[in-house]
Amino acid sequence: MSKRDLRLSDYMTESGLRRLVEGALEEDLGRGDVTSDLLVPSDVAARAVLRSRGQGVIAGLDVAAMVFAVTDVDVQFTALIGDGDAVTPGQELGVVSGAARSLLRAERVALNFLQRLSGIATLTSRYADVIRGTRARIVDTRKTTPGLRSLEKYAVRAGGGFNHRRDLSDAMLIKDNHLAVIGMLGHSLSEAITQARQSLPHMMKIEIEVDRLDQIHEALAAGADIILLDNMSTEDLRRAVVLIDGRATTEASGGVNLGTISEIAATGVDVVSVGALTHSAPALDIGLDLEVEQSAEN
Repeated sequence: MSKRDLRLSDYMTESGLRRLVEGALEEDLGRGDVTSDLLVPSDVAARAVLRSRGQGVIAGLDVAAMVFAVTDVDVQFTALIGDGDAVTPGQELGVVSGAARSLLRAERVALNFLQRLSGIATLTSRYADVIRGTRARIVDTRKTTPGLRSLEKYAVRAGGGFNHRRDLSDAMLIKDNHLAVIGMLGHSLSEAITQARQSLPHMMKIEIEVDRLDQIHEALAAGADIILLDNMSTEDLRRAVVLIDGRATTEASGGVNLGTISEIAATGVDVVSVGALTHSAPALDIGLDLEVEQSAEN
């Protein structure tokens, strides 16, 4: 996906985003902004510039714009770059103007969203850069912040990564605990998959998790579309790729970090899933510098 194809609307409706922003503003404002209401006259106008204080990749400009719009419909927000763009320290990201009180009320929530999502995009871009030139692609997981999954998965795409399933209804992923229940019921994996396929939509894929090489034959025999190779050594990953021989998509998971990703990708797996993209990404430092312009009466 190019930056031109990156659309937040593919991940969240405008009404859904508005509800999320309204909740975040309610959480932050409480009964009102005591400081701004007492110290800043209502007729004072201001202009503010959003600036990156670090090097990274930006995501969430439309979310920040929504925060200002929900706070005050008269506030004007202009993005100077696009989501997915790389930035350097001091670079201007956008300009916002309107009542100073409104800008101060919206500032923290807008920055929280923008810093969080840009941090995810930045970390994702680092992983994607390391494996560039291999066949593997970086994907996220469901290890996301409750309520923010759609935005965080959007940020992964902005950083050059790809998305795993968005929710439990997206695809069938049989993990170790599912296998334990299947065995407890006295069913074989093949029997369970055959029964499940009778109810699944014909377009839905089935992924099976294995953590040993000797489980691969059963997963293939059961008709797995994707085989998740969990916490395997790089040597076992290479052997697994040979054993599967293109009969299923291969996904490596577990023990993935920036120090190991290059070696994992070199084993020939198709996909590497990285929970850290969303559960451990540090925020990108972004600031809002405000300039008082004039009173609304002048």
